[in-house]
Amino acid sequence: MAPPSDAVPLAPVTRPAADPPSVARPDPAQLQPNVGALMHDVARLMRRRFERRARQTGLAITRQQARALLATARNEGVSQAAIATLLDIEPIALVRLLDRLHEEGLVERRLHPTDRRVRTLWLTPLGWRVVDRVLAINREIRDEASAGLSPAAREAMMRALDHMRGNLLLVEEGESAAAE
Repeated sequence: MAPPSDAVPLAPVTRPAADPPSVARPDPAQLQPNVGALMHDVARLMRRRFERRARQTGLAITRQQARALLATARNEGVSQAAIATLLDIEPIALVRLLDRLHEEGLVERRLHPTDRRVRTLWLTPLGWRVVDRVLAINREIRDEASAGLSPAAREAMMRALDHMRGNLLLVEEGESAAAE
């Protein structure tokens, strides 16, 4: 006699012979990757490449930490909340990133001159050296990604992406204003 089995018997899988005629299928061209999917794939591959290059060069920094450093470099002296908004991350997530960057001696938090509740962010000299290394890695990755594109094509791509970003920001602002 066979020992009892705890396995639940599976019901046989039945598949319809064909889709009902009432289900419309999109044109195959619509199923191909679109601009959003391609931008997402390129961004994902560039992020992965950054992580790999940082490790290869001995730069002990994550992509998120690098983003926070660059945002601080571009906006030195602004509040932590402003940087969180720029990076589109929750303030508590930024605090954890900043704690690490502060421990590494890359950023400095200073009290706001008129509001003691607010901390402003500043890069240290070491932080600026790391920013230089991050920018060098970013430049290498951009060159790899756009190999074979003429300078004019690169410029046109940047203008088009900037234009698309502007369009989407306008729509987002309009929706936010309408919701208020």
